[in-house]
Amino acid sequence: QVQLVESGGGLVQAGGSLRLSCAASGSIFSANVMGWYRQAPGKQRELVAAATSGGSTNYADFVKGRFTISRDNAKNTVALQMNSLKSEDTAVYYCNAIRNIFGVRHEYWGQGTQVTVSS
Repeated sequence: QVQLVESGGGLVQAGGSLRLSCAASGSIFSANVMGWYRQAPGKQRELVAAATSGGSTNYADFVKGRFTISRDNAKNTVALQMNSLKSEDTAVYYCNAIRNIFGVRHEYWGQGTQVTVSS
């Protein structure tokens, strides 16, 4: 069974930085895509950033220039460096991983980690 374990959330002042980490464990695991989503109270879950196993990255417009995603394929980890945080970045952040096995999509989620940015 695959598990995604997140760490690094917390409380930070506006303008500060946080780094989120996610490690995949369990069965032999090599995700095609690993990334981060977030969900603020009363809002839908939204993509923050994602990285493919080949090194391509994708960012939501609202984090471009502030957040950086990095991935270690050998360790099955993904991290999100968040700089210049704003109060609107407050949300629960979820690690996500997708594997395509023989044409079947398998998707996994972490339990979420709270990020609170005080203004």
